Amino acid sequence: MSQWTASVSAAHLARLLEPRPTGVGGRRKLPAYRGLADGIRLLVLEGRVQVAARLPAERELALALRVSRTTVAAAYEALRAEGFARSRRGSGTWTAIPEGQVPPSRSLEPLPPEAAGTVIDLGTASLPAPEPWLTRAMEGALAELPAYAATHGDFPAGLPVLREAIADRYTARGVPTMPEQIMVTTGAMGAIAAAARRAVGFGERVAVEAPSYANVLELFRETGSRLVPVALRDHLDGWDMDAWRRVLRDAAPRMAYVMPDFHNPTGTLVGDEQRRELVEAARVAGTVVVADETMSELVLDGEEPGVRPMAAFDRGGTVMTVGSASKSVWGGLRIGWVRSTPDVVRRLVSARAYLDLGSPVVDQLAVAWLLRGDGFEEALAARRRRARECRDDLAAALREHTPGWEFTVPRGGMTMWVRTGEVSGSRLAVAGERLGVRVPSGPRFGVDGAFESFIRVPFTVSGSVAKEAGARLAEAADVVRSGGGAEGEGSGLFVA
Repeated sequence: MSQWTASVSAAHLARLLEPRPTGVGGRRKLPAYRGLADGIRLLVLEGRVQVAARLPAERELALALRVSRTTVAAAYEALRAEGFARSRRGSGTWTAIPEGQVPPSRSLEPLPPEAAGTVIDLGTASLPAPEPWLTRAMEGALAELPAYAATHGDFPAGLPVLREAIADRYTARGVPTMPEQIMVTTGAMGAIAAAARRAVGFGERVAVEAPSYANVLELFRETGSRLVPVALRDHLDGWDMDAWRRVLRDAAPRMAYVMPDFHNPTGTLVGDEQRRELVEAARVAGTVVVADETMSELVLDGEEPGVRPMAAFDRGGTVMTVGSASKSVWGGLRIGWVRSTPDVVRRLVSARAYLDLGSPVVDQLAVAWLLRGDGFEEALAARRRRARECRDDLAAALREHTPGWEFTVPRGGMTMWVRTGEVSGSRLAVAGERLGVRVPSGPRFGVDGAFESFIRVPFTVSGSVAKEAGARLAEAADVVRSGGGAEGEGSGLFVA
C-alpha cells in the first residue's frame, strides 16, 4: 500500500485557530508567535490536528492568518524546541508529541480484587447487573437448556432463537433484518475482531474517530492495522464530514470504525444526515464501515433521539453493525453480534471455525429470553435510571471540586469526556491511583499521544462515593500541579 501522510491546509488550520486569535493567549497578552505556537500545540494535544501531520508552509499560513511570515517561522521554531514539531530541510514541518508525553505502556489490567472497597474504580464503564431481571433470564435459560443439551452445542452463527430475536429488534427499529444477517459473538469486542479479520489485511489502514474506544484501538494495533484518526467536532456536535471525506478519498482506508450512538468516551450522538453522508462517502471509497452501536439503547434524557441505525442508510454491504447486551444489560453477559449481508455473515461464520467456535449457549438463551418478552425493556429501564443517577452525581461532584475542568453532560451512554485544563491526564491518573481513585487518561483513547489534557469519567458511582471521587481527583490535580505524578501510567489500567 502506498504511503499516505496527513496534512493540514493553511485555511483549515486558520479556521481551527479562530476561537483564540493569534497573539492573544487567553487572559495574558502574549507575543504573536507565542500565541500561534500555543494554539497549534493545543490543537495537537486535543487531537484536532493529527500527530505527524504536515503543517502548511510558512508563507501560506502567514497569508491565511494575516500575520507576518516571521511570526509563523518563530512559532514553528518554538514548537520544534518544545518537541511538538519536527522539520526536514526541503520537506516541511510535521506535528509531533514530545517523547515523554506518550504513556510508556498500553497494558490494560483489571483492578485487583484486594483493592475493592478502598479504591474508587472509574476505569470500567459498566454497572452491576439489573436485578431481578438477570436472575429471571438465567432461570428462563436453564428451563430451555435441556433441548440444547441433547445436541452437540456447537452453534458458530449463534442460536437460531437469538438470531431471530436480534433480527426482529432491528426490524422494529426500521431496518428490515433476517436472522441470516446476524452472527452472535462473544461480546462486542468479538464482533469487532471478527469484522477486522474479515475486512482488513496486515498493514492496511483503518480510519477511527479521535478520540475512540481504547480497547478497539489496541485491537487494531495488535492486528497490524495502521490507524488514521479523524477528529470529532467540538461540543459533542458530531463528525467533521469534510475531514471524513478527505480521509476516505486520500487515505483509502479498508475500514472505518465509528460509534455514532453515545460515543465512548465523549457521549456524542451523531444525527441522521451525517450518518447518511458517511455511509455514502465510504461506499464511493470502497471502505467498510463498522458501526459500533453498543450504547444505542442507553438514552438517559428525554425521548428516544429518533436517529436510525447506520444500516438504514446502507445500499448493500458497506455497513457492518455491532451490538451487545453487555452495556444495555450487564458486562458479565458476554453476548454481542454482527449485522451484515447474509453473504458476509456466512464468511464470518466460516472463519470462526479457527477461532472460538461459538458463544456460551446459556448466555445466549438468557439474552433471547430477555428480548422475547418484557424483560429487556424492564432491565433497560433500570439500567438507564442507575446510569442517570451516577451521571448527575458525578457531574455535580466535578463541578464542586474541580470547577476549572470542562465537560459537556451527554444525554446518553455511559461516559463523559473531561478536559482537565493545564493538568496532564496521564500524571493525574498516576496521582489518582495513589490517592485511591482510578481513572483512564485521555491518551489511551487517542493515537500517538493526543488528548493529554483529558480524562474519561464513566457513570458508575453515585451519592457519597461520587462526591469522594470528585474530592480525590481534585487532590490528585493538586499533586500534579506541585510536581507529582510524573512517572506515567506504568501499571496499566483496564478500560471498558
